[in-house]
Amino acid sequence: MWLLLVLGVVVGVAYIYREIVVKGKRCTSTAKLHGKTAIVTGSNTGIGKETAIDLAKRGARVILACRSRQRGEAALEDVKRESGSNQVVFMQLDLGSLKSVRSFAETFMKSESRLDLLINNAGIFMQGRTEDGFGMMFGVNHIGHFLLTNLLLDRLKASGPSRVVSVSSMAHNFGKINFDCLNTHKALGLGTSFMDVLQVYSDSKLCNVLFTHELAKRLRGTQVTCYTLHPGAINSELTRNTSSILQLCLRPLTLYFFKNTVQGAQTTLHCALQEGLEPLSGRYFSNCTVREVYAKAKDDTAAKKLWELSERFSGLA
Repeated sequence: MWLLLVLGVVVGVAYIYREIVVKGKRCTSTAKLHGKTAIVTGSNTGIGKETAIDLAKRGARVILACRSRQRGEAALEDVKRESGSNQVVFMQLDLGSLKSVRSFAETFMKSESRLDLLINNAGIFMQGRTEDGFGMMFGVNHIGHFLLTNLLLDRLKASGPSRVVSVSSMAHNFGKINFDCLNTHKALGLGTSFMDVLQVYSDSKLCNVLFTHELAKRLRGTQVTCYTLHPGAINSELTRNTSSILQLCLRPLTLYFFKNTVQGAQTTLHCALQEGLEPLSGRYFSNCTVREVYAKAKDDTAAKKLWELSERFSGLA
């Protein structure tokens, strides 16, 4: 009897959690985007792809900025088909290569007359080194997007009102920025165990939040605003570079307790489209709602220090 009662409570709690927390809120904006242009990085899969589909459905010209040409061109056909729009373009972008980021920005500036939305969506969960010698997650999750955003700022300003949306994670709460390690090794951490990799991922997500905090300051007086967000726990390909055993263990959890990619894209879309968010530039969102962050995620000194180091590392200084 008691066992059945406990089981019933567990099932009930799990159901409520799934309905309220997992499914979460949806972007309610009815904005149409005809005549607008958006870039979505990492849009060949996951929430990036769903974000691109939604923006294309609203009439935007959408640039799929992806590392793999094969996967990007396959996604291009999917996005066109699912959105019913032909205003979708694939442009190759490897965020782990400063040369590639510069080439992408140069090509974009020559071929596109405006930029209304920059969605810094791409992210990676693995150790290693980029071709420029940065730790992989620092290089891809932060430096690549930092350089891309700065190279495109003039076009964003000219097209205002425009927005920069950077996908972070609640993992940023567990992050820290080891500036000594960054200066010495160009990496947030050097360990290779699962917990070490998870820590570096969390650190890179804290970089995203601090970047947005500092960017908002530097954009005051312009018509460009910026936001960062936690999309929720997503059943996506983020962990594709982890061990097959870990992926197998996580599968039952992800199927029931993680958002699907459509649900996971909603807070990104909210930040990109919701009317009246301009006074909240620089803030962090979760479940389509602005949230407070810990002091370390809005530390003016750390944000400025990270910005200046990033300028030096990316060749902007």
